[in-house]
Amino acid sequence: MAISLDPDLLLRACSDLSQDAGITIRTTLEPLAGPGAPVKPPMYAGGVYQLDKRWDDTTQPPEPVDVVVIDNVPSQANRLEAALQLLREKTGMPEMVLDLSDLPGLPPHLPKQLSSFQFPHRQADAYLRDAMLDGKPFPFTPPGEALLAATADDPLPLLEWFPQAALYGFWQSHLGKKRSQAKLARSWVSEVVGYRPATVATKTLGLKGDPLNLNVDEAIQYEPDDLIAGEPWVVVEGSRKVGGGKTKERLSELGHGQVPVKSADAAPSAISFARIEQRATASFAGLRRICTGSSEMSATARALLVSIGLVAHIAAFGRSFSLRSGCELRPVASTWTWIGAAPEPISPPGLGEAMKLLHDCAARAEATGLPVGSRWASEPLVLKPATSLADVIRRTWSLED
Repeated sequence: MAISLDPDLLLRACSDLSQDAGITIRTTLEPLAGPGAPVKPPMYAGGVYQLDKRWDDTTQPPEPVDVVVIDNVPSQANRLEAALQLLREKTGMPEMVLDLSDLPGLPPHLPKQLSSFQFPHRQADAYLRDAMLDGKPFPFTPPGEALLAATADDPLPLLEWFPQAALYGFWQSHLGKKRSQAKLARSWVSEVVGYRPATVATKTLGLKGDPLNLNVDEAIQYEPDDLIAGEPWVVVEGSRKVGGGKTKERLSELGHGQVPVKSADAAPSAISFARIEQRATASFAGLRRICTGSSEMSATARALLVSIGLVAHIAAFGRSFSLRSGCELRPVASTWTWIGAAPEPISPPGLGEAMKLLHDCAARAEATGLPVGSRWASEPLVLKPATSLADVIRRTWSLED
């Protein structure tokens, strides 16, 4: 008989003296084009993929095999937070927004506001430190002072404004050496790995074509910051330069002409795998770091965090998803396991069931006095960039005051 997740079960599992270890979710993923179709892992500095060896426990006996990490732990956490942002109104979770509307002229590819679900370091992020609330520096406002001092032993500000930080972890390292350096290890860990790559040596070759096959022998002088306004680029006659700007020898630097991709310059290609798997774990032991005063309050807080993780996981990965160009995956089989005295199968909840579990856990936690559930702010808390932050944004993108 498979276990059904409910608030009472999570509360018992998250209590101080519980022997339960956590939840594991193993999902077999398949490329949109079918089994064995190549998918594109992320590329890191130097044009490399994250290669590794892992024990493959689908073979008997298990053996170490080559793998490529298709989506690593920090990246998965960002995707889970993005899913929570999309569901914010339905979950009722709190949100802070850094509003950039007072900085007109931002390039269209940049966001006009940053959500607290997008801050790279969650509540420990420099964007939050360098924000203003109602004309006052955010660190010196009541919510700011409480958040920047929050720890696992004093998590009430996190539960009120950044519950995802208590689940996915943080390091408060942007306040200066004499200020808080609080850390909290993540209790939800997720990763996507490709097993037994057919090869990792293939590179993407090709040719960028040009219908007119433009080509000149003279050098090209251009303005790198703006290739639209004014006189963006000119052909240099002889060695004569006109005003400022950079000089290049090829039209291809400006997007014209034929551009063959040489083998030495080619990027690694997409990879065909024997199997792609996502593993996710919710650690009850990790969540026991969260202490809110009484044992009952602590258990309800931890159970709420588990339920938030379940909603995020199902919303982000419970259906087909795209990690990046050339990496579209869909779940084809998923095994959920309760890790207690002995492993037991879990009946995987749907998104609606997980949402109800979250609301029920929030109500239990609120009943113990925690600032969650109906005590979460219904509207985002809107912040503005401080003068120094606004100035560096203007300088980065050459905006007018």
